[in-house]
Amino acid sequence: MKDLFCNRRRFLGLATGLSVGSGLVSRLQADDPVPGPEGRPRVTKPRATSGDKFSEPDWDQRLTISVGQKQGDLIGTSHKVIQSAVDYVARLGGGTVQILPGTYLLRGSVHLRSNVRLIGTGDETILTKPESVSTKLAADSDWYDQEITLDDAKGFEVGDSVCLRTRNPHNGSPTVLKRTLVARSGNRFKLDRALRENFWTIGESTCSTLFPLVTGEEIDNLVIERLTLDGNRANNENLDGNYGGCIFLQDVNQVQIRKVTARHNNGDGISWQICHDVTVEDCHSHDHAGLGLHPGSGSQRPVMRRNKLERCQIGLFFCWGVKYGLAEENTILDIKGQGISIGHRDTDNIVRKNVVRNSGQTGVLFRPERGAGFCGHRNLIEQNVIENSGPADGVAIDVQGGTELVTLRQNTIKETREAAQRIGIRLGKETKQINLLDNTFAGLKQDVVQA
Repeated sequence: MKDLFCNRRRFLGLATGLSVGSGLVSRLQADDPVPGPEGRPRVTKPRATSGDKFSEPDWDQRLTISVGQKQGDLIGTSHKVIQSAVDYVARLGGGTVQILPGTYLLRGSVHLRSNVRLIGTGDETILTKPESVSTKLAADSDWYDQEITLDDAKGFEVGDSVCLRTRNPHNGSPTVLKRTLVARSGNRFKLDRALRENFWTIGESTCSTLFPLVTGEEIDNLVIERLTLDGNRANNENLDGNYGGCIFLQDVNQVQIRKVTARHNNGDGISWQICHDVTVEDCHSHDHAGLGLHPGSGSQRPVMRRNKLERCQIGLFFCWGVKYGLAEENTILDIKGQGISIGHRDTDNIVRKNVVRNSGQTGVLFRPERGAGFCGHRNLIEQNVIENSGPADGVAIDVQGGTELVTLRQNTIKETREAAQRIGIRLGKETKQINLLDNTFAGLKQDVVQA
């Protein structure tokens, strides 16, 4: 019994030692799960698992479908062939649609899907649209209807993207819808979706072949790269940037737009509404009736870097509630209105190292809004070059309304024209805690004016 007890005690001691040793080896080899930001283990060896959209291996190769006019997996020149490629790769979980060189005449929008990359060949891949047509509605359509009747159907075809506009019969406010024509009997057209709004003749309802060239709604994880998008501004009616643009995105997350030329649109160049983590880099947006870049209402964390914006109504327009964004190293030239406009609850943004030259009204404007609670607080404007802003009484940086807690630091503000009545920085009488640090001024009538 004594030997058995001693042997048992020796065995337990040895087992305990092995246990401690194993723990020591485990710590030394760092085999413990690595905690992530939420405290749970970080995924270190991802696998493709059914239904798991957030943790997947970084595959070396994904599906690519090429679209060309004479060669490629799919052959054609219209939006239909590009859309077919997008839908095909999306059905298989995502991939790349490569648009080969050529000019593609679109009668409808290219609707992107989640996990799709739309890639062109730069200046050689051009997406454009024909002349727009518009007509009145010849009959009333109620909100539950899925069809419209056109007064004159000339110029409309099944497959066209259209814009429907009316005045609300109860309060006179405008209503705008985008739909696709999917079937036809004479002047009657079926729509891809129900109206969900009343389109009555008393509201002067119209239908027009107006649409964004590239668009997406309620999707995620997109790349748009090396395309030239021409809106044919001279031959198309205006479509407001809240509904259209060369690129228009609505409720989309995780977007990369790179090396895209957006030009000549009767509306905005690149517009995104309630879209988060959108990056626009190295793009050229020019000669639009509306805005060059339009980070739209509620968009969080946009990054706009190294873009060139020219000859638009406004260069870079922070819409409503755009927050935690970065606008850096952009060149903004010959804008009719404001080079950069910041306003309604656009807070906590950084505007840095941009060149804003020859703005028709103001270089950088903080809009007055409806009161202090609506203004663009806590923004940093630093190391920008703002040159030749506005007419004879122009202002380079105009901070208005109840804007608070804005820092203007190390900006170069200058005029190469005559000084006239021009002002470098103007602070409205309701502004508070606007910090001016190490800015330089040249050629102005007044450097800083406090109302």
